[in-house]
This record gives sequence, structure tokens and C-alpha cells, in this order.
Amino acid sequence: MQWFCGREAWVQALLASLVMYGATALGASFVLFTKKVPSTVLTVLTGAAAGIMLAASFFSLLLPAIEAEGALPAFVPATAGFLAGGALLIGCDILLSRRKAGFRGLGGGQNALLFFAVTVHNVPEGMAVGVAFAAAGEGGAVLSAVLLAIGIAVQNFPEGMCVAFPLRAKGVTPWRSFLFSQGSGAVEIPSCLVGAAAATFIAGLMPWALAFSAGAMIAVVCSELIPECFSGNRTLASLGVVAGFCAMMALDVAFG
Repeated sequence: MQWFCGREAWVQALLASLVMYGATALGASFVLFTKKVPSTVLTVLTGAAAGIMLAASFFSLLLPAIEAEGALPAFVPATAGFLAGGALLIGCDILLSRRKAGFRGLGGGQNALLFFAVTVHNVPEGMAVGVAFAAAGEGGAVLSAVLLAIGIAVQNFPEGMCVAFPLRAKGVTPWRSFLFSQGSGAVEIPSCLVGAAAATFIAGLMPWALAFSAGAMIAVVCSELIPECFSGNRTLASLGVVAGFCAMMALDVAFG
């Protein structure tokens, strides 16, 4: 950990993004061995991922954005950045829903929408981690950024499954299903580097970038994770969300 903390922010972001991508690929790899995973497992994992991301959005991103010093009152970049991040993701969802037809190579329009939605949503997630590491470089709170990356990696594991298995169920070959699913997580690598670079070289951008990432992540949770996990066993989904939130909150408050 000492070696990791001594690296530059972009190196930390790159290593973290590789772990996040690896979690997506690991989840997707299960499609090579079986056609389905117990729905209760996916429900709990997706709920826990939602809780982790909710806590991370506030404690690791929005709260530092509010506490950051700047020329403007704290609520201005926090509110404007949060709204911009949420609006971008909502706009992407609307655009993708209107263009979901005609993707036969992905097993139909619904699977295509899921694949492109997950891919688009992974961009701000990667940027959020990059921004968090850039912010940690200034404040020394590297562990907080690490926890955010771990939270997203936990979410990426069931996410890889959630993309791969619907493709497999629609007749897409196992390897093709795996390649598409892991590819949806690969975008986090360049996104993470972009987030770290932008926040590092444009100092005044930090609170805006943190709030933007928080808004985008909340939109991801509301549009994808919460509906997905609560479509199954609501009790297990609720337990997963609460457990994930508490775990991330405790770690972030204790070590952030």
C-alpha cells in the first residue's frame, strides 16, 4: 500500500481502473461455463453494489466537492456539477432507448440497450475514480479513492454477468457474449485516466468534477441498479442495498 500511495495520481488511477475492468471481465467469464446464475445471487450483489455506489457518491465525491474551497459559494459547483452529471446520463438513456432496434448481433434491441447503457454508464464511473485519485493527491486521502474503486469493482462483477447472460440466453455464442460484456467495462480505463488528468491539471475543476461524477453515479444507480435488483426478491435487494451502503460508509468515515 505504501508503494501505491507513493505513485502519481494517474498511475494510481490506471491501476485502479485495471482492477475495475478485471472485475467486469471476471463476472462475464462465468458465461463460458454456465448458461445462468442463481437470481438470488445477482439480486444481493446488485443491491450491495447500489448501496456501495450511493455511499461513495456522497462520502467520496459530493461531500469533498462541498468542502472544497473556491471563489464561488460551495453550493454552486456542487449543485451545478451534480445536475450536469445526472442530466448527461439521463440524456444518454433517452437516446439509447430510441435507438434500441436493429442490433441483431447483440441478441435483439433490449440486449443492445443494456449493453450500450452499461458501456456509457461506465464512462463517468471511470472518471469518478480518476477524479477521486487526483483529489486524494492533494489531500492525501488515497484510501478514500481506493474504496471508491473497490465499490465500483464490486458493482462491476454482477454487471459483467448481467450483460453476458442475457446475450447468451438470446443465442449469442459464449465467447461473443464474454467479449461484448468485458468490452463494456474496458471503457473505464481511458475514462479513469481522463478524469485524473483533467482534475489534476485544472485545479478549479475539482469540485465541479467531483459533483459531476456524483450526479452521474446516482443516475446510474437509479436507472440501472435499483430497478434491476428490486425486480426480483425485494427483501434480498433491500438487505443488499443497506449492507453495501453501511459497509462503504463505515470504511470511508473510518479511513477516509
